[in-house]
Amino acid sequence: MLFFWVLLLLSFRHVIAEADSDDDMMSFVTLPEVRALKFNIAYYDRESVSPGYWFVAPYGVIDPETPTKQWKPCQVGPYIYDADGTLIWAGSCMFDNRNIFDFKAVNTIDDQSHLSFILQHAYQDNGADKGYGYILDHHYDMENAVPVTNDLGTFNMHEFNVLPGGKTALACAYRNEWVDLGDLGRPNEYGWIVAGGFVEMDTATGEVLFEWSSLGYIPIHESVKVGANWAPSGAPGWDYVHVNSIDKNANGDYLLSARFTSTLYLISGVDGHIIWRLGGKYSDFVQDFTFSKQHHARFVESNATHATISFLNNASDESENEENVSAAMFVQVDTTTTPMTARLVNKYNRPDGSLTRLRGSVQNLPNGNVFVGWSERGMQSEHSPEGKVLMQAIFSSSRFSTYRSYKFPFVGRPSAPPDLVASVYGTDETDLATIFHVSWNGATDVASWNFYARADRHSIPVLIGNTTKFDFETMYIADGYMDWVSVEAVDKDGNVLGTSALHRTETPQNWRLAGFQGDLKPTADDPSVLYAPKKPAEDVIDPATKAKQEAEEKAKEAAKTMAKANEVIHGIGGLLIFILVACSVGGLLAGAYWYLRRRRMQAYHEVPSEEGQPYTEEERPEVRSRD
Repeated sequence: MLFFWVLLLLSFRHVIAEADSDDDMMSFVTLPEVRALKFNIAYYDRESVSPGYWFVAPYGVIDPETPTKQWKPCQVGPYIYDADGTLIWAGSCMFDNRNIFDFKAVNTIDDQSHLSFILQHAYQDNGADKGYGYILDHHYDMENAVPVTNDLGTFNMHEFNVLPGGKTALACAYRNEWVDLGDLGRPNEYGWIVAGGFVEMDTATGEVLFEWSSLGYIPIHESVKVGANWAPSGAPGWDYVHVNSIDKNANGDYLLSARFTSTLYLISGVDGHIIWRLGGKYSDFVQDFTFSKQHHARFVESNATHATISFLNNASDESENEENVSAAMFVQVDTTTTPMTARLVNKYNRPDGSLTRLRGSVQNLPNGNVFVGWSERGMQSEHSPEGKVLMQAIFSSSRFSTYRSYKFPFVGRPSAPPDLVASVYGTDETDLATIFHVSWNGATDVASWNFYARADRHSIPVLIGNTTKFDFETMYIADGYMDWVSVEAVDKDGNVLGTSALHRTETPQNWRLAGFQGDLKPTADDPSVLYAPKKPAEDVIDPATKAKQEAEEKAKEAAKTMAKANEVIHGIGGLLIFILVACSVGGLLAGAYWYLRRRRMQAYHEVPSEEGQPYTEEERPEVRSRD
């Protein structure tokens, strides 16, 4: 029996070593097609962080990739992680490995959790698939796929802002326009520009309820990225404003961020006129701060005379920078004064003192903390209201970034059942064990797993064991060859949340090569017999005598176990010896596997500051080893 455990542990070390060769990604037995990014995490005050899950959407290249028939693992798309970087949900395969943007939880539709994101348009699909704004329910089932219903070419990647109640949503809108260049003092010349704007749409139908464009409201010369003497541009034209976010306040007015004018605009929801400009060349405010090339402007609070606004001051773009560090900023505007005033309320510098030249997000959390997505390599940080860095994290991989990062409370109850894979191993009929791997993609409340087996498809299920959930995927080992198996997901209060389908246990294709010593392949055990409750002894034994006998038996068993362990001590490394003895004495093989598996996860440490590298496709890693 002990020899079998040794072989098994060595086998797991081989599997884990193979997985470590792809050390920036996680792989799973139950979801073999998924490769989820790992995080490197550093906590500085764990007790002060806000509760919630991380919402990211990693991508390798920002434009749709050329379709291919080559097998590619599901890597890019929407993902949810907990605060330890443990995967909660992988949605990459659900959307065919397509880029996803602005992925977040939406908890303002009703009393349930929802998800929203942008599914990027398809690669050169003759305009048939322009992309969608998606809303999922807490079962991860689609509620709405909001299409492009007007003449826009694609669903713009920057924003899908579902408004409270969920009936409407905001999105950015880009249009190519042929215009005269009179704004530049050249009225007899014409060229192409990209006008930036936004739409408010019905989430059920995609109908555009309100649309606004920079053309006619923001002149070309307001741009900080267009030279007055530049030659006219051909199509698609100068991207002179580059709109990248849109929000709406309770008064019905819109807050627009235009990166290439370095300006935030308040736009009337009645007639579309610009109420005020904050920042840029023509600010309407006296302000005690500067910003440029900003992203993700949001109302924190707003009334008729005052507003508090958050945004990411990138302070740079791909070619230049106005400051030396990017920062999340909170500013308050006062429209009752003459001139109007704007003051800096709080500022949170990027923890590594660097610049986020592209993308990014800022989020005010319910407890007053601030969560910032710095984009490159998925870098994100959480700050106390006073500015203390509480946490920072970054993708282990340098090949991926995420446009924005968010943190929200969320309850996920997948409509799909838990995933289960069971395999049998052993050396002879008396030395067989069934190994279970179980996960439930997207479930947030699972505390433990119950494992069941049946003699055949129609037999009554027998409870053969249970274990605490650890990590995204949990392993459990049961004695005997269990052929028909299933599993239950249980919450902390003992309620069953979901049950897997009934599965047949996988067996080796060649039992001999797998180490089985018998002449024939083994016969499955009957769980009702193997796991039947033991009958009490008929003879009445004095309690003191019984306790003495039990103590003696335990001592004998321990001595035998240690003797056998000593026989293999010289052939096994120090770490494996520790695991082997612990498993032999306490039956904690699942715990040993957990320890080895956790070695695959990145420990908390200081976050590296290198910028990401371009994505390159790697060879498909081995999912698991089967003899």
